[in-house]
Amino acid sequence: MANFKTHLTGGFAASAILGLVTYKAGLVNANEFLMCVLAGTVGGLLPDIDSDNSIPIKMGFDLASLATGFALIIHWRSELSLLSMLLLWLMGYLIMRYAVFSIFTKLTVHRGIIHSVPYMLVLALSLTCFNYYFLDTSSIVSWFYGSFLFLGSMIHLGLDEAYSVDLLNRRLKRSSGTAMKFYKDTQRYYYLGLYAILLMFIFIAPPFDPFFRKINDPITWWLIRDSLLPEVLMR
Repeated sequence: MANFKTHLTGGFAASAILGLVTYKAGLVNANEFLMCVLAGTVGGLLPDIDSDNSIPIKMGFDLASLATGFALIIHWRSELSLLSMLLLWLMGYLIMRYAVFSIFTKLTVHRGIIHSVPYMLVLALSLTCFNYYFLDTSSIVSWFYGSFLFLGSMIHLGLDEAYSVDLLNRRLKRSSGTAMKFYKDTQRYYYLGLYAILLMFIFIAPPFDPFFRKINDPITWWLIRDSLLPEVLMR
């Protein structure tokens, strides 16, 4: 399968190119463009969070542990002394970084249910709903964020599948078909639960029609066409 650097580069390159097209078409502003690229890049690393020794899972839990510690002391900052806040931060960090991390790694198997298309759809819809319902982001921009996250994750899964083909010996490696999957019979109950969650997110997702109409608006395509080449070449 592809390594961390390949996934990072692939996710960033694809989301940056598509993000520039989206920005030049006037679909997102400068800040939203940067967030789209970030979402796509993170999506390019997400499928490997089920690998115990992967860089994404270690980085993710390090950041989550730090954030947990700070969230605890911010919540109780007015009730605790400085020493108590330091101890609370340390406790929150250690529990998240080691206890929760240990439980997570025991419950997940690399290239298991997390490393699948429906799981990535759930994460993309989660991001879409979070931005729309909790951050008051418009439905159009929320869908862009979720779409870029899903795009990055599909780049990841596609690269893993591409690396499972041995072109020199013209054969498929044992890992072929284990990356971009929709179902696995040995995990049927987990997948049934996953698809149930996916249906729930589809049901509560923000309106899709404004997003669909926006990207299909003729004006959008005119702007892309007009900004495709430098003005000196268009004369």
